[in-house]
Amino acid sequence: MKNGIHPETYRLVAFKDMSNEHVFVTRSCANTRETLVHEGVEYPVIKLEISNTSHPFYTGKMKLVDTAGRVDKFLNRYKNVKK
Repeated sequence: MKNGIHPETYRLVAFKDMSNEHVFVTRSCANTRETLVHEGVEYPVIKLEISNTSHPFYTGKMKLVDTAGRVDKFLNRYKNVKK
């Protein structure tokens, strides 16, 4: 790392996905009050609601959105409206 360009609080932080309990460690300067022991080392922890291990795009559990149905509803609703 280049000296003098990172904040003083730049340190290793554990990020915990609350939906599936997945934990990963990376550097961050985000403030946190809680700690977590991961693989025998205590880290400050940031709790996430979603990460790459639980996001539908990455897990392959995406829901198909019926956009054609929405367009048809819109056209049917406004087809008799005159300009």
